[in-house]
Amino acid sequence: MTQESTKKIVYIDMDNVMVDFESGIEVLEREHPELHAKHLFGENGKPNFDEAPHIFGMMKPVEGAIDAFLELSKHFDVYLLSTAPWKNPTAWHDKVEWVHKNFGLQDGNAAHKRLIISHHKHLNRGHFLIDDREANGAGMFAEANADLGAEHIWFGPKGVEKNCPGNFPDWQSVLEYLIPKA
Repeated sequence: MTQESTKKIVYIDMDNVMVDFESGIEVLEREHPELHAKHLFGENGKPNFDEAPHIFGMMKPVEGAIDAFLELSKHFDVYLLSTAPWKNPTAWHDKVEWVHKNFGLQDGNAAHKRLIISHHKHLNRGHFLIDDREANGAGMFAEANADLGAEHIWFGPKGVEKNCPGNFPDWQSVLEYLIPKA
């Protein structure tokens, strides 16, 4: 039996936090123009790249994200907590592959078996959620974990989402805030 960690728990969203979603759209446009066009002009006339097959496997890391994850893992019990689009079954697979590609497959690496895919992020127990949105339970995370003093760390520039205060525009600002709280 393994000993439970006494470190505080940090969850990190993937899309637009760890993973540069826009970079996947660029690859889709360049290498798969037929898919790009199909998802650019979705059924309702609005772009819906979430449903493009394998788009999540085409994405690059956000600048500084991998190093930040590794640094936070020295101080906290860190997990990736992401949502995969319900209508895109390849996304579930691609997110796991993205972790393998960017952290490696070997046992013991910082992200080994630390990917949680959920449409209900508020159901996870923890101290911090780094996310760029309120969707999929992220907006309820702090309240659901109030007994732990939980916080939603708003990642990204102000205005990414209409309610986003943009408190933490980059990974350096996240590290400067979180590490002293370990």
